[in-house]
Amino acid sequence: MEDETLLMLPGPVPLPERVRFAMARQAINHRGAEFGGAYSDIVRVLKPCFGTNNDLVVISGSGTAGMEAAVANFGKGRKMAHLINGKFGERLWKIGERYGESLPIESEWGTPLNLEALNTALENGCEVVTMVHNETSAGILNPGAEVGKICRKHDALFIMDGVTSIGGDTVKADEWGVDVAIVGSQKCLAAPAGLAAVSVSSRAWEKAVKNPPYYLDLPAYRKNAAKSPMETPYTPAVPVFLALREACLIIEEEGVENRIARHHRMAKAVRAAVAAWGIEMFPKTDAVHQFSNTVTAAKIPKGSNDKDFRGNVKKLGIQIAGGQDHLKDVIFRIGHMGCVSAPELLATLAATEYAIQKAGHKPASSGVMAAAEVMG
Repeated sequence: MEDETLLMLPGPVPLPERVRFAMARQAINHRGAEFGGAYSDIVRVLKPCFGTNNDLVVISGSGTAGMEAAVANFGKGRKMAHLINGKFGERLWKIGERYGESLPIESEWGTPLNLEALNTALENGCEVVTMVHNETSAGILNPGAEVGKICRKHDALFIMDGVTSIGGDTVKADEWGVDVAIVGSQKCLAAPAGLAAVSVSSRAWEKAVKNPPYYLDLPAYRKNAAKSPMETPYTPAVPVFLALREACLIIEEEGVENRIARHHRMAKAVRAAVAAWGIEMFPKTDAVHQFSNTVTAAKIPKGSNDKDFRGNVKKLGIQIAGGQDHLKDVIFRIGHMGCVSAPELLATLAATEYAIQKAGHKPASSGVMAAAEVMG
C-alpha cells in the first residue's frame, strides 16, 4: 500500500475496494434493465441522505454541473440572492451572473452569513436564494433550516449546495424547505468523481424556466427517470453510475444515521487534536453556524507556509488540503468524509503533528492521543 497516497482531502476521497471493482467490467446497455436497476438503487439510498421525498435525478457531471443545472433551470431570468462565505458560495454567484440578475451577499470567508441582508434582498424582490450548506473552503457549516425559513417567509426558491454534507452530515431538505439540493459523487458518498445528484421539489418544478440548457435540462432528466427501466436523457457515465450504486449500497449497509454519527465522531476527534496542539480553528461560529463535520480548517503555525507544511505531511504518504485563493499559506484543511475512520484519521493526525513540530510549533499536548480518546 506504500505506493498509494492516502487522500484526506475535502474530496476526492479514498474509494472502497468494492466501489473500484464495480467499474472494472464489460460495458452494459444504458437503456437496459441492469442500468435502470442501478439508477433505481442510487435514488432509493440517496433520498434519505438528502432528507427528501422529492424527485431525484443523477447527472453525468461534477457537483458544479449540478449547481449550474439548479441555477439554470430555476433562476434563469430571475433576481437571485447568493449567500457567500467561501469559494463555493462565490461559485454559485458566478454561475448566477450568467443566467439572471445576481446579488452577492458577502461575508468574510469562514464567518457567519448575513441573514439580515438576505431578508432585505428578499423584501426587495429577489426570487431565488443560493447557499452552500457545508463550505469546505473555510470549514464552516451554514444554517440550512434558518435560511429555509427566511425563503419560505418570502416565497423564494431555495437552492442548497449539499455537495460536501449530503451522505456525511444531517440534511433535511424537505423539513428545511430546500427546493433544490445537490450532491457530488466524490465527497461523502465515497464514489469516483463525475456524477451529481439533484433533488427538486414540486414547488420548484412549477417554477421551472421555459428554456433550460440542453444538456442540463432537468425536466428531461425527470421524464427519463420516470421510465421503466429508469434512464437518463443522454448517454451517462455508466462505469461511474455502477460505482456510485456500490457506494450507495455501502451507505445502506452502514445506515445513514450511523454514517452521520461516524462523521461527527471523526470531526470531534480532529477538533480535539487541533485544541491539543494549541492551534487556532479558522471558522468563526455562532448560534446557527457551526464547524464543518466533514472537513476541519485550522491555521498553519506561524513561521511555516503551505508548501513546507503540507509537504512534510505528504512525505509520510498522506495528502491534506491547503487554503484556496487568499487563504493559501493561512490555513490547512483535513478532510474526514466518506468511508475513512480511526486508522486513516489517526495516521493523518500523526503526520500532521509531525509537520507542526517541523514548523517550529511545540504542541501543548498530543493531538493524536486526544483524537484517540474520542475515537476509542
